[in-house]
Amino acid sequence: MDESLHSAGPETRITPRLIEALYTEAMLLADEARAYFDAEGRADRQELEPFARVGFACESLKVTTRIMHIVAWLLTQRAVESGEISGHDGRRPERRLGHANESDAEVVSTLPVAARKLIEQSADLYERVKRLDEGQVAEVPGESPARALMGRLERGLYDRG
Repeated sequence: MDESLHSAGPETRITPRLIEALYTEAMLLADEARAYFDAEGRADRQELEPFARVGFACESLKVTTRIMHIVAWLLTQRAVESGEISGHDGRRPERRLGHANESDAEVVSTLPVAARKLIEQSADLYERVKRLDEGQVAEVPGESPARALMGRLERGLYDRG
């Protein structure tokens, strides 16, 4: 894996190559998670105590949710890059990276090694993508006070007429 992906921060430019690398990583992780939770994970889950089984189910949903949010965000970035949507529209709140709950370290520590690995990988990928998403928002300049005042004045003039 490209080490620059681990240090992605607000200064990282989101390039088509970066989008594709992250997308490939997310899809491989999704496939690995699906394979584990549909097969080997079922057997692993049955060997757990009842409370740990519930934790296992919750954590598997968190993995799936993280990956789903990552893929949706990356598809938006692809659409921006290809010109299907504007950069401004790509940064709208509903197109930002969706919220994914953090894993409970205490619960995770009771789970099988394979499950813990998937949980950690999905959390790591989510955090890297989150830094990219937050960096995009930080790049958007705020409205200038002068323009805001002009807008209010114009609306005031039009409201009277």
